[in-house]
Amino acid sequence: MSKLTHISEAGTAHMVDVGAKDVTERRALAEGFVRMDAQTRALILENGLKKGDVLATARIAGIMAAKRTSDLIPLCHPLPLTHVRLDIAPATAPVTAPSDDNGDDPALRIVAEVRTRGRTGVEMEALTAVSVAALTIYDMAKAVDRVMVIDAVRLLEKDGGKSGPFRHPGSGTDVSGQAP
Repeated sequence: MSKLTHISEAGTAHMVDVGAKDVTERRALAEGFVRMDAQTRALILENGLKKGDVLATARIAGIMAAKRTSDLIPLCHPLPLTHVRLDIAPATAPVTAPSDDNGDDPALRIVAEVRTRGRTGVEMEALTAVSVAALTIYDMAKAVDRVMVIDAVRLLEKDGGKSGPFRHPGSGTDVSGQAP
């Protein structure tokens, strides 16, 4: 395992100096799920909640969060993002936490793709976008379903930079971020 880049030899946290790194195209793809009752998901998809359009609000919240990642996560560099896309669609959540009896919880799958041309990657921006979109869904639907679970937030892919490409084993995504 490689050493942690944000920890100095003395064990103190610091922001990594990326000034000497090459500017390259960077891309990251992340996903997460919000597991919920089937009726809750139907209300969200039918735009039937009193708070308004949950999916549109969650998309905007995720995009805004990606742009503000360096304000939220200590030691992240502020990056000029060139693209942020969030897709939210019905899914069956993977079983990574306690679920209902049959393990097929209704869910919404959130996928975020973030791009920049810079000296450091956009993995944290993609993960932050997914996380805040999931929290927004929870907030807007909690009046009808307090047992929702935000689950399986993970980096699926990253491209660009010195370390090269990364694909999460078994992610089942193609380059567009859509499940096959």
